[in-house]
Amino acid sequence: MQVQVQRLSPVQMEIQVEVPTVEVKAEFDKAYLKLAKSARVRGFRPGKVPRDVLKRLFEPQVLQEVTLALVNTTLPKALEEHQLLAVTTPQVTAGSVSNNGPFSYKAVCEVHPEVGDVVFEGFELTRPSLVADETMVQQQLEGLRLHKSTTRVPDPPRPIAKGDLVTVDFNFAVDGIAEPGVASGVQFEIGSRKVVPEIEDALEGKNIGDVFDVDVVFPETHEEPELRGKKAEFHVNVISFEERLLPELDDAFAATVGSFETLIELRARIHTDLENTLQQRAETALARQIMSKLSDANPLDVPPALVEQQCEIMTKDIQARTQQQMGHPVPKEVGEALHQKIHPDAEKKVRAGLLMSAIAKKYEMHVTSSDLERAFQELAEQSGKNIAKLRAEYGDPEKRKMLVSMILEDKIFRFIKSKSKITDAPAASEAPSEEVSP
Repeated sequence: MQVQVQRLSPVQMEIQVEVPTVEVKAEFDKAYLKLAKSARVRGFRPGKVPRDVLKRLFEPQVLQEVTLALVNTTLPKALEEHQLLAVTTPQVTAGSVSNNGPFSYKAVCEVHPEVGDVVFEGFELTRPSLVADETMVQQQLEGLRLHKSTTRVPDPPRPIAKGDLVTVDFNFAVDGIAEPGVASGVQFEIGSRKVVPEIEDALEGKNIGDVFDVDVVFPETHEEPELRGKKAEFHVNVISFEERLLPELDDAFAATVGSFETLIELRARIHTDLENTLQQRAETALARQIMSKLSDANPLDVPPALVEQQCEIMTKDIQARTQQQMGHPVPKEVGEALHQKIHPDAEKKVRAGLLMSAIAKKYEMHVTSSDLERAFQELAEQSGKNIAKLRAEYGDPEKRKMLVSMILEDKIFRFIKSKSKITDAPAASEAPSEEVSP
């Protein structure tokens, strides 16, 4: 097999392959032998059809199968021989194939660019100094109280107030035209902003059985395009509501949260978890700075296909988090605009990943069994799972590959940080966006 490669661009390669006649003939023999076993031709017993008859009846099919088989068996070898890592499915242009001559084809695909010396020393980085304070601890405690709360019908009866769980029926008209159907038994908490804010505000002070109308203007970001910016009149019927009862913050409450004997122990645990979370956030901020500076200092061309893949991953992640916060899917056109907006960041992330791989290769960084054992220990402490169970879980090849990749990435970041100048920012308090649970 003769192989010639030509770099069309830093990230696109053309591979020209010529398969010798002897290999082509062998593939034809294989194809006709297989066909002879399965072909049903009148006048011949199965497996006894002469090759010239098979050729006359099935030649187009055989030519297609032989071409595909030759490409599938030789192209991976050609890529491996020249140490090319294709990041897209090669686009193959095949020549004609016959039983009495060599077979040639060319394939074009995106590949990883050649990475020379990487600039990574002397970066100036700023580490955020985030401090867990008493206000943040109290916020976490209030979240735990909310999680452990119960509800009841107010006694004595009273009007609806903020924090109550309300159940309503409603229908609405847009521009004076009634929308079909009625939303029945819709439940939400007053002040949660899970429904139209105007409805929540109007419900405060109302009682069971009250019926009222509310004028609403739908936002331009509404999930239903035909409702964006439209004025609507909602007709609301209050079915029921309950008040939320929060447990007292005392030692008994601490015991219901976990293995804590006192509220002081629970507070201490929350404070420790907050400090760990904020420290992790500071390290994440450093990692982002490193990736950005790596990309800026090494203007390397990157495969467009990898950038698109990274865009998809980042877009879906943001959409999922946004949907969780808003309570409804992100409109398609908003997702498309988001995809375009994050494209530069995705390109930087891909470039930084290629550069970090080059650093790891040059300095012979790899993940050892000791590294894996430390990772399992940390995962066990974070999740509360048994180490043996974690080892079994990460016996799955894909999960193990992901863990190894994360460990190696952390090694590379630590190596680059050791070569950088890091300045700690002034201390500040910042509540984590996610709840920290003991």
